[in-house]
Amino acid sequence: MFDTANVYGWGENKGRTEEIIGTWFAQGGDRREKTVLATKVYASMYREGDTWPNYDRLSALNIRRAVEASLKRLQTDYIDVYQFHHVDRLTPFEEIWQAVEVLIQQGKILYAGSSNFPGWKIAQANEIAARQSRLGLVSEQCIYNLAERRAEMEVIPAAQEYGLGVIPWSPLHGGLLGGVIKKEVEGGRRASGRSADALANSTVRAQVQAYEDLLDKHGLEPGEVGLAWLLTRPGVTGPIVGPRTQEQLDSALRAVELELSQEVLAGLDEVFPGPGASPEAFAW
Repeated sequence: MFDTANVYGWGENKGRTEEIIGTWFAQGGDRREKTVLATKVYASMYREGDTWPNYDRLSALNIRRAVEASLKRLQTDYIDVYQFHHVDRLTPFEEIWQAVEVLIQQGKILYAGSSNFPGWKIAQANEIAARQSRLGLVSEQCIYNLAERRAEMEVIPAAQEYGLGVIPWSPLHGGLLGGVIKKEVEGGRRASGRSADALANSTVRAQVQAYEDLLDKHGLEPGEVGLAWLLTRPGVTGPIVGPRTQEQLDSALRAVELELSQEVLAGLDEVFPGPGASPEAFAW
């Protein structure tokens, strides 16, 4: 499965990741037939500051234009899962589902999914789809990992109730769960981006240190455990990984075969406690 978005590449390179995948598909060898392809729509693909109605969001017109442009970049005639990148507060789901149904009938997409939706929006989207005798959302892509478990409050329960597969993004929380402190000590590689900002907080740093110490005790690699833990979570289909090197890809694949003991799972919950069962966690 490849997950991308029309806007990925950002700035002057918007659309570049779709083009890379399209170039790979064009090499043949059943590449497209053996791939589940997911991309997204919402953000503007025009130059920064160039605004006009229907240049972004989920209007029927923008969805129509965005699909055609993505198909061209991807060098394919259909998208398996077409995802709404964010909630559109300006476009009613009646219009969104009408646009999606046209694309399904045309054979340009097979299914629709959401990304960054709260639980109540998943419910709203699928209830409106049901009233129109349509399938509705089949997946939700949300941030979810050991260090960020708020999705357990309502997003994942809603996804389970409506039969959506959950595909977490940032499964290692920007590298924070990939052994970042150990790498600093052993290789002098300093954290950057989200993980660096998080480690600046002494409480977070102590928590990450406890996480790495726990796994070191059991002879386990942090990055592999972070992914393997997600595979144990109810409702999760599989995390989205973004390896930069072959080594990172190999590590991610090893996580699929890794079985975590109850002792390790209990230790992880102690270091990174989740919110608890929903709605009990916030109801009383």
